[in-house]
Amino acid sequence: MKKLMMPFIVLLSMIYLFVPCPAAASQTPNAKSAILIDVVSGRVLYSKNEKERLPMASTTKIMTAITAIENGRLDDVVTASFRAQNTGGSSIYLQAGERLSLEDLLYGLMLESGNDAAVAIAEHIGGSIEGFSRMMNEKAAEIGAFNSSFANPHGLDNREHYTTAEDLGKIASYALRNETFSTIVSTKQKKIPWWGRSYNRILTNKNKLLWNLEGGDGVKTGYTGNAGRCLVSSATRDGWQLAGVVLNCGPMWEESINMLEYGFSTYKPVTYYEQGQFVKTVAVANGKKDRVRLVTDRLVRIPLTEEEEEKVIVVEEWEDILRAPVKEGQTAGSVRVELEGKVLFRANLICQESIKEKSLRKLFFEILSNAI
Repeated sequence: MKKLMMPFIVLLSMIYLFVPCPAAASQTPNAKSAILIDVVSGRVLYSKNEKERLPMASTTKIMTAITAIENGRLDDVVTASFRAQNTGGSSIYLQAGERLSLEDLLYGLMLESGNDAAVAIAEHIGGSIEGFSRMMNEKAAEIGAFNSSFANPHGLDNREHYTTAEDLGKIASYALRNETFSTIVSTKQKKIPWWGRSYNRILTNKNKLLWNLEGGDGVKTGYTGNAGRCLVSSATRDGWQLAGVVLNCGPMWEESINMLEYGFSTYKPVTYYEQGQFVKTVAVANGKKDRVRLVTDRLVRIPLTEEEEEKVIVVEEWEDILRAPVKEGQTAGSVRVELEGKVLFRANLICQESIKEKSLRKLFFEILSNAI
């Protein structure tokens, strides 16, 4: 294996217009648990009791939405059941037998926090609340949210329904990378049909940060008596998106803003590789081509403080020789960003094209030619 270790000092021309916030520890004094995370890299920029298991109220619906988006079709027609109609808490006032598209229900779920919409979606995608809850738990494990348990799609209090700020940050970051999800949660107002009436439902997003925070673009509010006030928030500035979580936090708007502003004012995103960027060519044995180009499989961008930039190293590793056949997208190495021995981010080096194996006839003549 070959290894290159290169210190990087990247100068960005970006100028932030925010006054630096107080020390990180003071960002969320009233939150029982909190975290601030970079959506692309997953780097945690601030945390408080982030591993404590807590109820999360309607922030549950982030998982409900992404599970439905990935397992259904937006133009699916969903028929509301009596169970959906009779679900307590926040509602878009579905009636049993009412038919809406899955897309319309997702807007009702995420803008107005409709518990009835959550049940209708769950029954359509999972066959039942219980079946859909299993799907949510499977997805949580896939994302790496191992300290979460989903017992329902809406977040009403249940002893078997909980998460952590850390897990919810992972779930939100994953969901925000989905274009459909991102579009829905950033929508301020939406009209959808209202069965039996001559006018539409007008859905207004309950997330005040869409109006009150520069770059605010998601994601979900929540409240129950047991969970307290909960908020998962996100904002994007100059193409850089941060996501924050506060659980059981009375002044959830203020403390979410403080946390996000802290992130934007203290860190800046440093790009080391674009997605698909060429890094190295390596030899191919017995292939119709004798070399293949390796490129990065994802954007490698990390938020860093000025002090951290000077200490970061990037490590590149690759296979010396690949044996044909080589498949496009095949992993043949990696790049990783390290800070004081800790890996902040890792990406794969993948083959840019497929290379077929030489035919036996051609190999025979090559061997014969070399022997003469």
